[in-house]
Amino acid sequence: MAKLMSEELKQQLASKLGVGPTVASEGWGSVSSRDCGRLVQAALEVAEQNLQQRTPQRY
Repeated sequence: MAKLMSEELKQQLASKLGVGPTVASEGWGSVSSRDCGRLVQAALEVAEQNLQQRTPQRY
């Protein structure tokens, strides 16, 4: 299976969304499904921003 996100990015997003302490003390398995969805949404936003920075805009 391909690695889609670096561990560093996952940790940053978890901290940003307030689940960093849960991950640190109990692991990723203790993160609620709602928070996992929020993490995925945040990761997609980061990916979209990175893509927009690399792709020249055409109008």
